[in-house]
Amino acid sequence: MCGIFGVYGHPDAAALTQLGLYSLQHRGQESAGIVAVDGVGTARVSRAMGLVSEGFADDEMAALTGPIAIGHTRYSTAGSSVIENAQPILARVRRGHIALAHNGNLTNAVELRRALEDDGAIFTSTMDSEVIVHRIARATGATPEARVANALAGVEGAYCLLVVLDDTVLVARDPHGWRPLVMGRLGDGIVFASETCALDIVGATQEREIKPGEIVAVDRHGMRSAQAIAPEPITRCVFEHVYFARPDSKVFGGSVDRSRRALGRQLARECPAPDADLVFAVPDSSNSAALGFSEESGIPYELALIRNHYVGRTFIQPTQAGRDAKVKVKYNPVRELLEGKRVVMVDDSIVRGTTTRGLVSLVRAAGAREVHMRVSSAPIISPCYYGIDTPRREELIAAQMTHEELVRHLGVDSLGYLSIDGMLSAMPEGPQGYCHACFSGRYPTATPAEPEALRAGGEVIPAADDAAPPLTPIAAAVG
Repeated sequence: MCGIFGVYGHPDAAALTQLGLYSLQHRGQESAGIVAVDGVGTARVSRAMGLVSEGFADDEMAALTGPIAIGHTRYSTAGSSVIENAQPILARVRRGHIALAHNGNLTNAVELRRALEDDGAIFTSTMDSEVIVHRIARATGATPEARVANALAGVEGAYCLLVVLDDTVLVARDPHGWRPLVMGRLGDGIVFASETCALDIVGATQEREIKPGEIVAVDRHGMRSAQAIAPEPITRCVFEHVYFARPDSKVFGGSVDRSRRALGRQLARECPAPDADLVFAVPDSSNSAALGFSEESGIPYELALIRNHYVGRTFIQPTQAGRDAKVKVKYNPVRELLEGKRVVMVDDSIVRGTTTRGLVSLVRAAGAREVHMRVSSAPIISPCYYGIDTPRREELIAAQMTHEELVRHLGVDSLGYLSIDGMLSAMPEGPQGYCHACFSGRYPTATPAEPEALRAGGEVIPAADDAAPPLTPIAAAVG
């Protein structure tokens, strides 16, 4: 999962993009980057590992001038966590430059990459996104949007793209609509973002979602839109509403806060805990669901677990060691609320189980008499190939243990998950049109033939000595 943000037609495009990336930091914490294009067509890039607040020095931001900028916060699902895999990608081609920021995961990236390498392409990263850059560089078409459409023909999986071809900004969304992408206006400028909270921070007015399969192009001639990719059944990611998106965003046409409260209310109906003294959330992504549980059950809601906000999301840390370390410093229980009480602890999901087991131990150590775990999603039992870092079934605790084994392993008195039907019923616009493969094992598309190779970025095949690369990575600027 990643965050993307772009601006066309504003003199402070890079500064606005930096602000937008702050609002999308929850979508990726491994690296951040911005590409800006000035008035004479020179493209410059600044990328760094770590958070947005750590990545852009004042002198770097001062150099990112011009009315066009795109930005990215990365959470890796294909390719390792190194600077070579930071985005946006900026590359030189014969006709100018290509910059690209990608949110999602391509399920056939390994096959596409090997075909390109067999044809002489040289890759400089292990991320699936570079496949699209090579395909755009080789694409034909009379217009930028035609070139992008040509490049995306045959590309499978989840993608929301921000692309800069010379002085044209383009956005594209896969025909299944897996990931969110919205458009807004700021004066005469156009703004694109993964979530509406990023529009809010720059003062842009939301206009609409980018449609599945749509390509929008913006340049000095205005804005053009085309349904350029053949439509497919809509399979929006339900986990966006369960966990990933910010509660102050609207995603897939509905309020994330409202859907999470609805998840919590349904959870209280399906998995009640009538003898409990209080309800509390595993903050922050579960706050709304815990409030919904409290509203439906009548059990008082308390702030019994305090989060250190200077520590990022544990789930999207790239290594298990990083997740373990951050759990220990991220949360602290309020003993005065918990001591001697029968409590309901609401979390949005249990993926690997490490965080949950550690939190239960903290709550027990603070004196809770009973701990009843309630989860506002169904058990995660299958890998996701569309942009969430759960590629191995062996890592998913609910796929490896029975319900009784989970209760003992987590150290809880009872454990209740929301049903798949109950989870889908809380979604905006009803339960239809959502992907729930990680909960049900029912995938809406063919799964990758080589999932481990996909995670690693594919096999890198050395090119022949005389092979001419179709594009060249850029360190600083392109004229």
